[in-house]
Amino acid sequence: MKQRHPLPPGARDRRAEHVPAVPGAISATGTPPSTAVVGGGIAGIAAAVALAERGVQVTLYERDDTLGGRLAGWDTRLADGSSATMSRGFHAFFRQYYNLRALLRRTDPHLERLTQLPDYPLWHANGMRDSFQRVPRTPPWSAAGFALTSPTFTLSDLPRINARAALPLMDVRVPQVYEQLDSVSAYDLLASIRFPEAAHHLAFEVFSRSFFADPRHLSAAEMVLMFHIYFLGSAEGLLFDVPNDPFPTALWNPLHRYLESLGVDVRVSTPVERVAAAPDGGFRVTADDRTRRHDACVLALDTRGLQHLLRHSPGLADDDWYARVARLRTAPAFLVSRLWLDRPVAVDRAGFLGTSGYGNLDNVSVLERWEHEAHSWSRRTGGSVIELHAYAVPDDADRKAEQDRAVEQLHLLYPETRAARVVDSRNEWREDCPMFATAGYGDRPTVHTTNPTLMVAGDLVRTGLPVALMERAATSGMLAANALLRQWRLQGHDLWTVPTRGRSTLLRTMTRRSTSRARRTELPVP
Repeated sequence: MKQRHPLPPGARDRRAEHVPAVPGAISATGTPPSTAVVGGGIAGIAAAVALAERGVQVTLYERDDTLGGRLAGWDTRLADGSSATMSRGFHAFFRQYYNLRALLRRTDPHLERLTQLPDYPLWHANGMRDSFQRVPRTPPWSAAGFALTSPTFTLSDLPRINARAALPLMDVRVPQVYEQLDSVSAYDLLASIRFPEAAHHLAFEVFSRSFFADPRHLSAAEMVLMFHIYFLGSAEGLLFDVPNDPFPTALWNPLHRYLESLGVDVRVSTPVERVAAAPDGGFRVTADDRTRRHDACVLALDTRGLQHLLRHSPGLADDDWYARVARLRTAPAFLVSRLWLDRPVAVDRAGFLGTSGYGNLDNVSVLERWEHEAHSWSRRTGGSVIELHAYAVPDDADRKAEQDRAVEQLHLLYPETRAARVVDSRNEWREDCPMFATAGYGDRPTVHTTNPTLMVAGDLVRTGLPVALMERAATSGMLAANALLRQWRLQGHDLWTVPTRGRSTLLRTMTRRSTSRARRTELPVP
């Protein structure tokens, strides 16, 4: 009988899947191999930690003056003279982020720097509201509970639903889901299922836009995988934690110190100009007008950063790999607006609220509900710190107009904010998230390249595992490190994921039969 590996700390899903570490020496002896990790976001930090813990000599290069990548933070001075930490804002640390949470436990064993938000409410402009607070956490009761309690589903809607088209939601297998659905858009898949229009907008579109993309251009495979990870395939539930301090304080400064305690040479404010293959099989990394040699290299960059570096670094892998990376796209621009108001919002306002039908506004956060810095400012001034997100903004949009629209929608959502004076505001426009477009899966890089000592990590990477967003970044960083450790006969690191297939044997069987029947009769499979 197969021995069951203990679940990671804090996990409750008994079907979570263990990806065991490759055995080997616990630490490098003699002259340790050296690795350049290019990029100090989640993926780069994960790779650097995993390598350095096995005695590998690591140099971590980061172009910005702090670690964190797209979750970095920076100091700003407000108009009232107080200091604050600005960032790209709200991120949800779900309980099924096993590998990211394991990384954070290196400096916070009990995850005391995370705090749980009590609910994940969704509001539609037509008045409909959903909540996941009382929905069961374990599938299939989670799906049944949501359908029974949600105002977007009624008994009269059920006969309209195309059950065969909905079956792929229940039988997710990785990577087969990409073979089946990558050429279909998320919008078209939902249309074929014929979910109620309100559910389509309130539940499904809110989730798909969390990938910073319009569902008409997002791969259905990625959306289906997302539902599997967060709702239909995991018993961890949809509630999540958030850092109770700004990102640098809660996450990156402690991990920076931890890396240095392992002997990692952390070089912030050091953009890598080029990487060249060395004659002896290693790499020559040029940064700060200096060139250093490394035995291996992990490229942990966002899409544009990776493309830019490769344009200046020919010959690292074969031409086909370069061509596929060059075809990668970024998601449309998105807006993060943070407002410091001179009066509080109503006491019953949620810490985080997902929205639909409110123009360009996708969610609203009340930061003093969970973040110590914002809470201190709120107590001192009597005001509120509000954050607004608008995703997938059209390329030709007037950005000032979009910022104003988001504030107007806030006034519709929370009417008490109309009378508030904005003490100060910050507007961050970014366009650097990966685009998981229809039929784009084949171009996305894997951790491995055609060069055995060149690895790639980040949330743009194909891992072959059911992970997404921040968890994909952390997992890919660990996978990249494990691949190098295996070559050096060093012990890898255990990983965990949500189940790699649907939980119900009956539904899996029905899906396979339906798919087989559709193929025999030459019907399109959604």
